[in-house]
Amino acid sequence: MIRVVVAEDSATMRELLVAVLKADPEIVVAGEAKNGLEAVEMANRIRPHVIVMDVRMPVMDGLEATKRIMVEVPTPIVIVSGSFDVREIEVSMHALRVGALTVLPKPPGPESPAFGEAARRFVSTVKAMSQVKVVRRWPDRAVAAPALRVPDSGGQARVVAIAASTGGPAALHRVLSGLPGGLAVPVLVVQHMAPGFVGGFAGWLNSVSPLRVKVAEDGDPLAPGAVYLAPDGCHLGVAGRGAVRLSCDAPIDGFRPSGTHLFESVAAGFGPAVLAVILTGMGEDGVAGLHAVRAAGGLVLAQDEATSVVFGMPGRAVAEGLADVVLPVDSLAARIAEEVRG
Repeated sequence: MIRVVVAEDSATMRELLVAVLKADPEIVVAGEAKNGLEAVEMANRIRPHVIVMDVRMPVMDGLEATKRIMVEVPTPIVIVSGSFDVREIEVSMHALRVGALTVLPKPPGPESPAFGEAARRFVSTVKAMSQVKVVRRWPDRAVAAPALRVPDSGGQARVVAIAASTGGPAALHRVLSGLPGGLAVPVLVVQHMAPGFVGGFAGWLNSVSPLRVKVAEDGDPLAPGAVYLAPDGCHLGVAGRGAVRLSCDAPIDGFRPSGTHLFESVAAGFGPAVLAVILTGMGEDGVAGLHAVRAAGGLVLAQDEATSVVFGMPGRAVAEGLADVVLPVDSLAARIAEEVRG
């Protein structure tokens, strides 16, 4: 059985979350907290497999509770948010940065026609996150690993393409905040997240990075020093070397946006001038697309296991011999800047 603690100050919403979770026979709700302080106490006493945590709570909010839990008794945490206002999303993103695994919208009430599907996705995500082995904190010091091969790309990347999933928001925060403001190439990013959060995610990254971060729109000119995030429900790619191309094609291996679509698109458009980066994430999205990057002569960087929340995506790339360089997350920005300078 998967033991879950639900931390939510609204009695009505807490009752709904508990009912949704209890409907799954593999889940037992082992504790209900009305504020973040109670959630910290229950994390230490109950040792649940996963905590479902609201961000806005009295006494102690979800962000501070997440910080405390990840120091005292590291536990998978799923942040739930009831709105898409900028401040709440910003707090949710900071919770991901300090150790929470993902953020989900609160499911609507049973009277909503969307309730069934929303509840199914909610429970599925909570169960998946309960299996993640979380760590107490990021390593204090990053040590670069040696390159596995020397690419013949001509020495200068013209585009950076990044794919990430579980743990990706925190990793992207570290990578993008570490890049120089004068980066001479565009950066395209596929990050798996629940619908509705990408706009706030872009705003959060824009506030911490010297680069300009935005949600991609079809036809956006590819500008140096700009970061384009895949929007909800669309594949992100390029039209040649000049513009963003969004696609509503079918999901690839269940994902839309898909890292594989992004990598295949930039490989076709930029050939050996591609720098592909695969970050922490559950599953294998993006790995198939890296074959196209390697075939075109591009360079592939992968986040290492020690700093990955989940080593699924980068681990598979390494296992298939697709990663040219494997680095801790704090070393990636410097290596990207180096490859762009040539």
